[in-house]
Amino acid sequence: MTAARIIGGLVALNLALLVTGDLIAPSPPAPAARDVERPASGAGVTIGLVFDVGGRGDRSFNDAAWRGLEWAERDYGIEIVTIEPSDGADREAALRQLAAKRVDLVIGVGFIFSADLEKLARRFPSVSFAGVDYAPTDPDRVPPNLAGLRFREHEGSFLVGAIAGMTTKSKVVGFVGGMKIPLIRKFEAGYEAGVKHVCPTCRVLAAYAGTEPKAFADPMLGQELASAQFDRGADVIYHASGKTGAGVIAAAAERRKLVIGVDSDQFHEAPCCVLTSMIKRVDVAVHEIVGDVIAGRFQGGVRELGLAEDGVGFVADANNAKPARGRRGAGARARGADHRGADRGAGPVSAGASR
Repeated sequence: MTAARIIGGLVALNLALLVTGDLIAPSPPAPAARDVERPASGAGVTIGLVFDVGGRGDRSFNDAAWRGLEWAERDYGIEIVTIEPSDGADREAALRQLAAKRVDLVIGVGFIFSADLEKLARRFPSVSFAGVDYAPTDPDRVPPNLAGLRFREHEGSFLVGAIAGMTTKSKVVGFVGGMKIPLIRKFEAGYEAGVKHVCPTCRVLAAYAGTEPKAFADPMLGQELASAQFDRGADVIYHASGKTGAGVIAAAAERRKLVIGVDSDQFHEAPCCVLTSMIKRVDVAVHEIVGDVIAGRFQGGVRELGLAEDGVGFVADANNAKPARGRRGAGARARGADHRGADRGAGPVSAGASR
């Protein structure tokens, strides 16, 4: 598979998602915003963060946000305050609690915070807000004190789909999503496009854990869904399901089949069976938005990180490269798009890398 084919597939996928409305064009960046010199210290700056469903310890999405916050704490010396809502009803209250304290930045982790962030950004215009995976109710009316941090997950998913398509022996692969929403559909669409790009005759099985937020926190159901796909002949499954993915990984380990992790490097969840992980650099997005607040260059609007911005990719290190020649070859071919056809960041990420 040539780099040109990979890039052509990604371009076609982006256009398709724009047409269907699953991809939102980001706000144009402010000219020369990055020319402002970063201050040496964030002393006296307080950053508040409210976790998504599953909370800290999900070894995926929430933990990636936490790593970014810890990274910012080390770099800038900020004060941090975090809240883990016990259920959905607590989300707005948690955000409001932080805003009422007039912290310098309130971060909501997860698309489900979107409407609450918009409401509170209008209620507290002097407080800066940021939403990871923010989905605006009206893209033309994003509050000026709200930054939406989004990712082109389909681009990273395309690459791990290509790896799955090159690795599968049964020519049947699977996808397990958490909540059935447009955001997770982007993962599935990118993955399927990547698989089909290298293996047109491969079948992609897909299943979702539900239509409510709890679908991201049900490992038992994740294990059932993955087991059903393995029973139907899948030998590689990619999940985008938060804590539910722990069950997907457990099913792969039980069957000695292959699984692709998401958001963070999930190799250590099952060293026997994790093929790679699609990295979503939530840590980078959180670190950068904190830096913007400290430097006085915070701006509202939607910003997106994809392959070109090193916002998504896949893990390629000594652990994830170890198991088989097929995996190494697939990763190398996917990485070829970086070295031969893109400006930067076409995919591979070393585990634990930070900047």
